[in-house]
Amino acid sequence: MFLKRTSIFSYIFLLLFFYACKKDDTGIYLAANSYYPLRSGKVWFYRLDSTTIPAFGTALIVNSYHLKDSVGDSFLDNTGDSSWTVYRFITDTLEQQPWHNISTYYVTYNGKNVEVVDDNNLHFIKLTSPVVNGYDWPGNSYIDTRSANSQFQYLDGWNYTYDSVNMPFNTASGIIDSAVTVLQRDETTPEGNFDPQYYQQRNYSVEVYAHNVGLVYKNFLHWTWQPTPEPARFEDGSYGIILNLIRVKQ
Repeated sequence: MFLKRTSIFSYIFLLLFFYACKKDDTGIYLAANSYYPLRSGKVWFYRLDSTTIPAFGTALIVNSYHLKDSVGDSFLDNTGDSSWTVYRFITDTLEQQPWHNISTYYVTYNGKNVEVVDDNNLHFIKLTSPVVNGYDWPGNSYIDTRSANSQFQYLDGWNYTYDSVNMPFNTASGIIDSAVTVLQRDETTPEGNFDPQYYQQRNYSVEVYAHNVGLVYKNFLHWTWQPTPEPARFEDGSYGIILNLIRVKQ
């Protein structure tokens, strides 16, 4: 009798866990890949505002473009998970010039996580299941941020957290009915207002994904101000991007 009761309770627990991972109170499916749906031929179009360092590195400037991310063929990676190749193209904001391929990245869904390997071979855990407010995970844990010669030490210890699950979000394409915000980093070291006499680093990153659409907004900024040795300047590797969805071809 004890074994039978244990089996029944275990079965009920698994059903409740499965339900909690898949649906919220409105019945919307909450698995990670439902916020990053992929199929060959899908294309996202974005406005890109790119922050770069001009000559001498004493200021940050912003240039604007249009991007499109085009999903290519799917394949099985070396662990047997489903992956897709995504090709990134760029043009002017009026889309009068030809589209030029600038990078290729890979998106993988392993049953729990949506993971992206970018053109610098940086491996991010962009989304994970279940998609519920307050759920967090170490999104940059695959990246070498601890080695003395690592160029990506500023990515160390980032804790991704879900916020505003299934809330509306306003994009360049209009209001998205159901989106989730992924808070990634908001850090200034040392804290305080910018003073060009002193060293300071700024790291900020947030992404927004729409249910059945994919990435609709991204705001990333990393800069390091170095006053010594003179001349004072922004260090190489300081940059930022803002992506805002214009339209999507399903």
